[in-house]
Amino acid sequence: MGGYDQEFIESLREGDLNHILHPFTKLKDHNQQGPRIITKAEGVKVEDIEGNSLFDGLSGLWNVNIGHHQLEVADAVREQMGTLEYAPSFFGYSNIPAIKLAEKVASLLPGSLNRVMFTCGGSESNESNLKMARYYFKLKGQPEKIKIVSRNQAYHGVSMGALSATGIPLFWEMFEPLLPGFVHIPSPYCYRCEFQKEYPSCDMECAHELDKVIQEEGPETVAAFIAEPVIGAGGVIAPPDEYFPIIREICDKHDVLFIADEVITGFGRTGKMFGMDNWGVVPDMVSIAKGITSGYIPLGAAVIKDEMYETFLEKTPEGMPFLHGFTYNGHPVACAAGLKNIEIIERDGLVENAAEVGAHLQAQLQELSDVSIVGEVRGMGMMSAIELVDDKETKEHFEPLGAPGLQVANKSWQKGLLTRAIGDTLALAPPLTCTKEDIDQICNIFRESLEETDKEVRG
Repeated sequence: MGGYDQEFIESLREGDLNHILHPFTKLKDHNQQGPRIITKAEGVKVEDIEGNSLFDGLSGLWNVNIGHHQLEVADAVREQMGTLEYAPSFFGYSNIPAIKLAEKVASLLPGSLNRVMFTCGGSESNESNLKMARYYFKLKGQPEKIKIVSRNQAYHGVSMGALSATGIPLFWEMFEPLLPGFVHIPSPYCYRCEFQKEYPSCDMECAHELDKVIQEEGPETVAAFIAEPVIGAGGVIAPPDEYFPIIREICDKHDVLFIADEVITGFGRTGKMFGMDNWGVVPDMVSIAKGITSGYIPLGAAVIKDEMYETFLEKTPEGMPFLHGFTYNGHPVACAAGLKNIEIIERDGLVENAAEVGAHLQAQLQELSDVSIVGEVRGMGMMSAIELVDDKETKEHFEPLGAPGLQVANKSWQKGLLTRAIGDTLALAPPLTCTKEDIDQICNIFRESLEETDKEVRG
């Protein structure tokens, strides 16, 4: 029983059900089934309160890049807490870990992405960049340039600005109205192309749609385009290689800022340090979080290019402060964790490992295409997805949507693999520390779960 008696386990379950409101959780189901309580973790595995060991197939929530129980990070946090546990970054105050981490992040990013504002996570990072895009153009005397273009299937967070950019209606339907000034275009979802075309004969219409929409809205009204290098919570959708170079050209053509949402893809997940590195495209602004500390302490950052900062510096009215920020910007303990985390990523070659082992993951998952309910296997590096369909030829969804996906996820849990069902798409994004042998075991569990579910849904 993992060292816990049944009475204690039941008391914890009762406490959870009585007092915790779980995000992204079917509350009625949870109220009946109770929580799955994780008690400890090490390497690429977690252990639940009943002593069951499972592969962490989602790296926590796409974030534990360096794997679990890296005590070097704990030591760095402990040392920093013994020196300076908190200091504000408001009013020009600073601290050593924040300065060092900002320098390190800037050194890893391409171009002139040198100005870092720390946050507590991805939603705050995107919220900050969306606000700074508007601020920039107002300072430049273009106050009408406020619109944000994002993509269908995109996930950018749950705060109101980030939610308004998110392109998954299910996430915002119950929280409407959204903020004005947000426009969505189709994503490069080749498996279900919104234009009913096929790659490569499509001529990348999904990318060129950005140019069309900017012209329809009026270039003088559009401030920024925001995109994940690889769409994450929307189904792990990687674009064709031509996509982002075209996007960059369109943004330059219309003086529109390009915001790269690297919250999931940053710090090695795709086999490059940052997702946009796969195409050699340099954004104007970057949102990061998750992998910056591998989830050991909450931290994120919004990074802008030098020219934007220089505009802030030169054109902000005399005596007026930059009126954006959060209490925990530049938290010294979180920044100390981030520094050690990045040191581990670089020292242990985890970006390179993600590229090599990630290629093995993608190859192994492709072998699951022979299962009749598997419609498409896709991904990049150490993030992947398997989309389930009722009919391979028509790509017809199951009804009700999500039932087989949840079956596979539940069976995987029972067999020793933590994964995530996004409707009928199963996501896998294990820690970057995985070996090929780990991947083989993960894929074997996944195949068993898929095949059992296949038999059940086919009758």
